[in-house]
Amino acid sequence: MPTGFSSAPAPLRLSLDTAALEHNWRWLAQMSGRATCGAAIKANGYGLGAAEVMGHLSQAGCRDFFVATWAEARALLPLADGLSLSVLHGIRNEDLAEALTSPARPVLSTPDQIARWRNANGGPCDVMVDTGMNRLGLDWRSDVAQATGGLNIITLMSHLACADDDNPLSAIQQRRFAAIAQQVPAERYSLSNSAGICLGSDYHFGVTRPGLALYGGVPRPNAAGHIRQVVTPQAQVLQRRTVQAGDTVGYNATFTATRDMAAAILNIGYADGYLRGFSGRGMVLAGDRPLPVLGRVSMDLLIVDASLAPDISEGDWLSIDYDLPRAAAASGLSQYELLTGLGQRFDRIWT
Repeated sequence: MPTGFSSAPAPLRLSLDTAALEHNWRWLAQMSGRATCGAAIKANGYGLGAAEVMGHLSQAGCRDFFVATWAEARALLPLADGLSLSVLHGIRNEDLAEALTSPARPVLSTPDQIARWRNANGGPCDVMVDTGMNRLGLDWRSDVAQATGGLNIITLMSHLACADDDNPLSAIQQRRFAAIAQQVPAERYSLSNSAGICLGSDYHFGVTRPGLALYGGVPRPNAAGHIRQVVTPQAQVLQRRTVQAGDTVGYNATFTATRDMAAAILNIGYADGYLRGFSGRGMVLAGDRPLPVLGRVSMDLLIVDASLAPDISEGDWLSIDYDLPRAAAASGLSQYELLTGLGQRFDRIWT
């Protein structure tokens, strides 16, 4: 009997477009004007693979990267030589020893974090100011200059709450941050995410921090037509079967066939991030032929109407329609959720 097996490819994969990723960063860099364009690669590069994203974007010219936690930073340090890496969640007591010796910088966001860094004689850091989102950051109404006095601040930053719509809070946050930037010395200042970049030069300051748009998300209407799709989930057909008129399909029998039809069963489900919001609403592509999702998405399986694809059989690969704005509209999920929810069972293949 055989004693070992070679690693077989998974029955589902993400086809990841390197050229599209680099194109999106270059377009965002152009839109950032005089500001340096960085990249948010937290949550494992929004689900694509942070190390691979950092490698591709650094080759394209990106030098500033942002992650959420020290574990994320630690995994990227072998690739970070000559690059700037900031840890957005700052420093807990548990992180301090690592942060003091790491080339990554903490983004300090509370008086306690600032005191912790000062007392440990910490070096260069970044600082987050809350200008109206009431999430992380020093309160804009406080004396930020006094609170941060003596720190070697590389980047003073804030975060826009509503840049993806036309809420007047964005302009209010911009004015608040501009006023604080006049009072707090730092090497550079940063306010804009992907959507903020699209709001115009008043929002760019010195560094922009795009995330969603790098990976194919369209943050505002003026980005449509410029941002290219990066991620295409693909799954193998496990079975082709005939569904007779009157038969039901899937859990809870939410779909009933009105005619004899062909169905293909795919190796993907909500455990992989293709969530139940796509039930009866999603689309799979056989080349350019659309195959509608039938019934409910299962944990590990998906059933699609294969009547228009008589050539599709067991073992064939089909692509999930994952144009992010369109998939978000179909599923009721945000473009961010569609990206970051992609599971670990995919082979991630860069082309």
